Amino acid sequence: MSVESKPAIPPAAKRSGGTLRERKKERTRRTIRVEAFRLFREHGYAATTVEQIAEAAEISPSTFFRYFRSKEQVVLVDDMDPIMIQRFERQPPELSALEAFRRATLEAFEALDPAQFQFERERAALVRTVPELRGALQQEMERNVDLIAELVAKRRGRDASDFEVRALAGALIGGAQAVLMDRDPFDPEAISRIIDFLAAGMPL
Repeated sequence: MSVESKPAIPPAAKRSGGTLRERKKERTRRTIRVEAFRLFREHGYAATTVEQIAEAAEISPSTFFRYFRSKEQVVLVDDMDPIMIQRFERQPPELSALEAFRRATLEAFEALDPAQFQFERERAALVRTVPELRGALQQEMERNVDLIAELVAKRRGRDASDFEVRALAGALIGGAQAVLMDRDPFDPEAISRIIDFLAAGMPL
């Protein structure tokens, strides 16, 4: 994997507001992720330890675990979720759920500055290429299905456990996973094509 040497900045790093304590916690969280990704680039994911990340971030291992449950979670935690949720909930009510997701996704991508976009690309590449992380994708898929089901249910006045709501969420996540696993997951054209295909009833 080829990435620039400039430190990546997680989207959460540029949140504004909050108390001094909250801002300090956010800076620590950002530092942990930035230093972790630097070490992953230099030494590889498998060879990098929590102790090394903590030392680079100038914190103790116990402090590391207050922010992330494991080294795996440093990569898997998705800071795009709050951005996507916010953009989705802003979409006009007359739009279909799939069209609302299309617009929310494109708007979320546009909201990222170059450094944030670089971080998300690098994070996605790690998840796709590192065996230890790729094995955790099933859990991430289940979490994402639950998240989308909740959003769709709220938008349509349904229950998140409804058959059709779960089926739509599963189709969207499954389609994206199947198509984008070995492609650029931030390709707007590919994402739109998936949504168009699902909206059309998946004709072959």
